[in-house]
Amino acid sequence: MGKIISFANQKGGVGKTTTCINLAAYIAALGKKVLVVDMDPQGNATSGLGITKNQKMLTLYDAIDGDKEITDVVKPTSIQNLEIIPATVDLAGAEVELVGMHGREKIVKNLLKKIKDNYDYILIDCPPSLGLLTINALTTSNSVVIPIQCEFFALEGLTQLMNTIKLVKKHLNDEIDIEGVILTMKDNRSNLIQEVSQEIKRFFGKKVYDTSIPRSIRLAEAPSHGKPIMMYDARSRGGVAYLDLAREFLNRNKDSYKNITKF
Repeated sequence: MGKIISFANQKGGVGKTTTCINLAAYIAALGKKVLVVDMDPQGNATSGLGITKNQKMLTLYDAIDGDKEITDVVKPTSIQNLEIIPATVDLAGAEVELVGMHGREKIVKNLLKKIKDNYDYILIDCPPSLGLLTINALTTSNSVVIPIQCEFFALEGLTQLMNTIKLVKKHLNDEIDIEGVILTMKDNRSNLIQEVSQEIKRFFGKKVYDTSIPRSIRLAEAPSHGKPIMMYDARSRGGVAYLDLAREFLNRNKDSYKNITKF
């Protein structure tokens, strides 16, 4: 049975989508069957994995709307073992439509339940908000990964996210927990960033991954080419960091994986 993990932080620009797609790519490369669910109407995870968006493309919206089965909207990517349920701006309309639906918080849970056993891991890229799409993601997830940018305002707004997770756990999904916290865009030369990192570790303790993601031009360039860093520049600092993170992620889940020496 696949483990479902949401990547959430309502603060934009923290590397949430970058982390979701790159971690997914490396976990797939390490031999696991992975599905990315793009729940952000901006569709950045979709384009970041090389899927060209067009009006005829079936997306998560078509499954939520009931026009298509969830299996109809799953698309392959160029990476072995990695598939995606894409999103376009149409998904913004789903948030409005969900308001009037019966059991609106569990629509996505009921959809993913049909395909959950087909994957080892299902990674959901949430929108940078705490609306109904994010609530749906949290309701269906076993756990949450929180990417946090190493900057002065890093913890700003996290209280609201933690409260939302607590409410979801109490009323909608009692098994949800914090999978881990990933420090992103880290510049080890900055004393301020070191102080912020320590503050985050004091707040979250052992939930913080040992592997952090550095600031990297190559990481920033990769999505514009429709490629995860593994395919764009695996030897870059960002590429090495995400491979290390994928291994740490699987180790924390006590999950074995194949050995990879190079890409």
